[in-house]
Amino acid sequence: MVIKELNNIQVGGDNATIYHHLISGILELLFFSYIAHPRIEQEIHEGRKRIDIVFDNIAENGFFFLLGTTYNIPCSQIMIECKNYSKDINNPELDQMAGRFSARRGKFGIICCRNIKDKATFIKREKDTFQDDRGLIFHLDDTDIIKLLTDRKKGIKPDDYLISKYFEIIS
Repeated sequence: MVIKELNNIQVGGDNATIYHHLISGILELLFFSYIAHPRIEQEIHEGRKRIDIVFDNIAENGFFFLLGTTYNIPCSQIMIECKNYSKDINNPELDQMAGRFSARRGKFGIICCRNIKDKATFIKREKDTFQDDRGLIFHLDDTDIIKLLTDRKKGIKPDDYLISKYFEIIS
């Protein structure tokens, strides 16, 4: 049902709000007991900037717990940017996310997008951001989200998948 809803959202700015709300619900479902209290269009800097979705990190185990304890990446909040684009996301989207990071909010975020044709180049950009100490950013496109939803139906937790993405970026 959720996968069908995701597939039915047309790309483009006209459907950005619908995409934000669906992604918020999907991530809350996938990462239940790790993240909580979603806030859509969270204003920061007195409203001069916004983060599409912000969750509180409440993890007591698993990937989101490891981020702060084992991997030394501050992440009291999990920041999500949603890009309902038909084109590939590039450096500006990574820079936007990195610009939302702070010592208080954390330095981990996820960019949810519809598709990335040149994933190898985008992963190199994620690595560049991490190696320049500007934070850790993952992308989750529709294929990733559908895989995580399908795994959830089988009772498979998302931790191994997220940990593999972490090591792909830090290596």
